[in-house]
This record gives sequence, C-alpha cells and structure tokens, in this order.
Amino acid sequence: MPLLNLSHVTQYTYRQPVSFGEHRIMVRPRESYDQHLIRATLQIDPAPSNLRWLQDVFGNSVAIATFDQRADRLTFDSQVQVLHEPVGVEDVHIEEYARSYPFTYSSEEMPDLLRSIERQHLDPLRQIDSWARGFVDASGRTETLAILSDMTATIRRQFTYVPRAEKGTQSPIETLRTRKGTCRDYAMLMIEAVRALGLAARFASGYVYNPSARERRLGGGNTHAWVRVYLPGSGWIEFDPTNGIVGSRGLIRVAVARDIYQAVPISGTWSGFPGSFLDMTVKVDIAVDRTADTAAAARSPARKVARC
Repeated sequence: MPLLNLSHVTQYTYRQPVSFGEHRIMVRPRESYDQHLIRATLQIDPAPSNLRWLQDVFGNSVAIATFDQRADRLTFDSQVQVLHEPVGVEDVHIEEYARSYPFTYSSEEMPDLLRSIERQHLDPLRQIDSWARGFVDASGRTETLAILSDMTATIRRQFTYVPRAEKGTQSPIETLRTRKGTCRDYAMLMIEAVRALGLAARFASGYVYNPSARERRLGGGNTHAWVRVYLPGSGWIEFDPTNGIVGSRGLIRVAVARDIYQAVPISGTWSGFPGSFLDMTVKVDIAVDRTADTAAAARSPARKVARC
C-alpha cells in the first residue's frame, strides 16, 4: 500500500503577454477503493479571477479557471498525495456466465454500457476486427480474462513504444499497421479491438510509477494512458498495453472517458499576436514513500502480489 507524492507541472510560454480564455483542468486523481486521496493542491500562475470545480458525466473532477489579466506564461502546478492499494490480476473475479467468451452483459447493465461498446473509428476492411478475433479460440469458448490479458501482452511485446509530444492520436488502423505508437495510441487500438468483440471499454488517463526497483514502467515523466474493460463481477478493470499490466499496480487514475478527447488533462484558449506561442512543457514526478509502504504493509493482512 504505497504512499505516493505526485507533482504535475504544466507551463505555457509566449513571446509577449497574451490574454487567456477559460481553461479546463483534469489533474485531480479519482477517489476509489484502491486509491485514497490524502491531499491535493492546484496552484495557477497568474492566479485566475475565478476557479470552480465540477464533476463531469463520468465522475471526473474538473477545475474550470477564468482569467482577467495578461501574462507571457501560464503555469499549472498540481501537488497530490495518494495512498494506493492496487488491484492485481489475482483480484479479478468474473461472474460464472462471463468467464468464457462469448457472453452477453445482463439486461440491467447493458443500457449503461452501450456507448462504451460502440466503435469510435472507421474500420472498412475490418482489420481491427480480424486482429481482435485472433485472440479467440475458433474451435470453442475462450476464457474472457485470457483474451484480454493476451491482447495486452501482445501489444507490449510486438509493438514499439515511441514517445510523441504532439497532441492527438494516430488511428487504431495506423497503429496496427506500423506496430508502433505512444501509450494513447496503444490504448485506442485496444479499446477498438475490445469493442469489436462486443465488450465495453473506456479510455483511462493518469500516472504510471515503478512499484519496485525491479519493475520498470514505460510512459513516466508525463501523463499516461491505458484501457478499462467492464467485466461482470469485478466492474471496470485496468489493462495497460504499454506495460503489459492487468490491474492497477503502478497506475493512478485521474480521468476515465468514452473517448480520449473527453480526458484531456489541460485545455483552454488564449488570444494575442500570431506567433506568440513559444512552448509547452510538462513535468511529472512521482515519489514513492517506501517507509509508509512498509508500515502500511505491516498493518495489513498479507496479500499475494502480481508480478507483471
């Protein structure tokens, strides 16, 4: 049960002072049974004239900032402390009827899952469908968790992780064709593949950290992206194709959405002379308090830990 200190600083710089429109900030981790928010502060420079908080349609915490002064830089400094009790693959319990694929969600759950099952990207040649079907045993029923675990591991093993600073994602078909991309490209490919199998999947954004000295995670130093799949009996379970993770070990959720564009950490507008914008820098640092981890473990019942 590690205690994490998260620092996320985003800074925009300009050639001369510009004015700022409304900004939407999603950097506050979600409260849940596996991650407990101890402390969270958000400092904005220059100070906004108004800052209000809301929960969006997915239950994410969103800060809305408005400004009444000009400046040549804009800084968002989020400092968070989280007590993390990650879920491992051994903690995933699936109802009997859903343990083997194919299955159908219950009539009570299906109406709320439909939008997370709908495909978001065109696939005229059914390339994503064919790739996803490759994880299903054509001769009989396949274990549901095995399909998702194999898909996660295959992307981690067969695709090349290439960091990219530009906004947006490449199409899932391009990611499948080139076999390379960023964490968000991998997430969108897997979401579309899971949806092609008729399962509900969502985009998750947040932070990744190294749980121990032996476990190294890709995607650190910035925000990270992965996938959540709805499994009857356990609900929404994390799958990180960038690191081959099943469960939330090493992952801190900030935002969950049906599509990546609903989970942008910071978005907003500015106005000024053309060419005023110079640069945007993002720095994420995560410190794991090993002392707190050891003390918490001593107070908690022994648990098996999945090694990814």
